Amino acid sequence: MLIKTYGSAVFGVDALTITIEVSIGGGNRYHIVGLPDNAIKESLRRIESAIQSAGLKMPRQKIVINLAPADIRKEGSAYDLPIAIAILAASGQLEIPEVDKYFIMGELSLDGGLQPIKGALPISIQARSAGFKGFILPKENSREAAIVSDIAVYGMCNLMEVVSFFNGSFAPHPVLVNTRDEFLNHINNYEQDFSDVRGQENIKRALEIAAAGGHNLILIGPPGAGKTMLAKRLPTILPPLNLHEALETTKIHSVAGKLNAADALMTERPYRSPHHTISDMALVGGGANPQPGEISLAHNGVLFLDELPEFKRSVLEVMRQPLEDRRVTISRARLSVEYPASFMLIASMNPCPCGFFNHPEKECICAPGQVQKYLSKISGPLLDRIDLHVEVTPVNFNELTSAVKAEKSAAIRERVIRARAVQDLRFSSRANLHYNAQMSPNMVREICKIDDAGQTLIKKAMEKLGLSARAYDRILKVARTIADLAASDVITLEHLAEAIHYRSLDRDSWSG
Repeated sequence: MLIKTYGSAVFGVDALTITIEVSIGGGNRYHIVGLPDNAIKESLRRIESAIQSAGLKMPRQKIVINLAPADIRKEGSAYDLPIAIAILAASGQLEIPEVDKYFIMGELSLDGGLQPIKGALPISIQARSAGFKGFILPKENSREAAIVSDIAVYGMCNLMEVVSFFNGSFAPHPVLVNTRDEFLNHINNYEQDFSDVRGQENIKRALEIAAAGGHNLILIGPPGAGKTMLAKRLPTILPPLNLHEALETTKIHSVAGKLNAADALMTERPYRSPHHTISDMALVGGGANPQPGEISLAHNGVLFLDELPEFKRSVLEVMRQPLEDRRVTISRARLSVEYPASFMLIASMNPCPCGFFNHPEKECICAPGQVQKYLSKISGPLLDRIDLHVEVTPVNFNELTSAVKAEKSAAIRERVIRARAVQDLRFSSRANLHYNAQMSPNMVREICKIDDAGQTLIKKAMEKLGLSARAYDRILKVARTIADLAASDVITLEHLAEAIHYRSLDRDSWSG
């Protein structure tokens, strides 16, 4: 007897319908075909134990399982449940007249329990697109899948519940998630706040500019100056995720298996801070079974690289293309997947190995040339892609103990939102373009126009600092953002001078 059940395979951040065909006939061997990986090949041992734990029988006949389309490689343990249901139906132990109307996915434990799977959200989207009536999956993933409307999502705890559901003896209610309520109730639920930071008003100003225009930023300063503390609070002043961004971000984290069971929808902007020992593939994504890397997990949020010169040079260089294109393509012999990677890069570093070069009070003990050697670990092309270079100085005792309350993140965020609203209006006719940092060179010439006095100022700055053409564009983009924060239609000399000021690493005091 031949029975078909339906599941899905995830490629990149999208899913594809997979048909699980099970045929039982004469013989006593089990066969799984259709390019399964080792996790699927091992599934029959888990399935046999789970079926017996549910009080049912594993057929002692020849079982042939085909995962179609057969030319696409299938990976992971989420096919356990649809294979088990198909085996029970094909052996006559289960009557399922409507099995072809449901997506079924889940990993089985030996006792029949269902373990969570990766990619429940894109699979649920595919189930709705393919016209299926419902989606049966582990309970831990049910809220995540229920974000998708117009499809009944059933979260199950074990194999027996799924069998009872198809027998008609168990009728659970579909999991319901009000996406808009979920989104609005938890938006901007941050623990940190900029009011926690004493002093450092100039650094807060630089972070406000970075947030308003989506610019990349590097903080240079001695240990204990507050670089990490400030970077952690950057998401609190970014504009709230809109519903489209929240769904897009949730989908990536779903594919990577990073969502908690209680989270139906990601409502906070991601903040990723990988350790400096990270590998190339862990940062940009990839592996034998391609998975999103840290830059994709930071999509629509912040990627913070602490102690930037300590990262391997090859790791930093592979970021150059994603920083420009805002997506990363992982190519393998058999497939090519694309992950979005539109993130803000925030980096921090000590100015030298001892940490006290250019310190106002402490003396640097590094040998001659050691400072330049330390800085040269970061390539020029990567620095060119960082719009703002900000020097952080330690907070003095008076500022640290001051009773004056610092400005809260909410007040800074309001200014950022107003500046982003100006940019949304400016780029309303252009798809996938939302803030100043995303402008192409042609658009910079068109939108960031400056007068003759501004041209003279930036010419002198370029000659003195030896800036590249890309750095010239970055200065104009930052100046445009500063003008947007000031609600100015034109870029003035003050805006341009402030933008040039944020090129610390190009100055003689650093390059000499």
